[in-house]
Amino acid sequence: MKRLLMLGSVLALTACAMPDVSRYAQDEPKLDVTQYFQGKTEAWGMFQKRSGEVVKRFHIKMEGHNQDDKFILKEHFFYTDGTSQERVWTFTRQTDGSLHGRADDVVGVAIGKGAGNAFRMRYTLKLPVGDSVHNVKFDDWLFRVDETTVVNRASVTKFGFEVGQVTVFFRRDQ
Repeated sequence: MKRLLMLGSVLALTACAMPDVSRYAQDEPKLDVTQYFQGKTEAWGMFQKRSGEVVKRFHIKMEGHNQDDKFILKEHFFYTDGTSQERVWTFTRQTDGSLHGRADDVVGVAIGKGAGNAFRMRYTLKLPVGDSVHNVKFDDWLFRVDETTVVNRASVTKFGFEVGQVTVFFRRDQ
């Protein structure tokens, strides 16, 4: 029991150590994700196990548009193993400025907040692995590098333990 309490305390302290997105409020260029992802965007990325081994690489073609009071973002993933996947996000801006997002493979609501050149979104994703589906938590951090480039790094956890990271580079034509 004592070890379980110690492990819980360590996990809680680690979670508290994550920087708040407001820390980047003064950083440029500013990132408004609904503006940046308006229209067509392409991205390239990879998933790495906790050990650092790259297990999946992919290319994404994306298209975003406003629809009434929502922002719709369609993502088409093309994996190097020949498989593909589509995810359609529907985002709604909240009164506090945050974004709430939904997609078919997201459990509940994704919650995103931005400041300066940064945007952080946390959610639980139904991740297919072989013949089963695992619910994993994503902690996505996006940073705008320049007018055309955004870098994304996500920590993927299950039961509070990191199982891997996702790195994605987004590029827009000007």
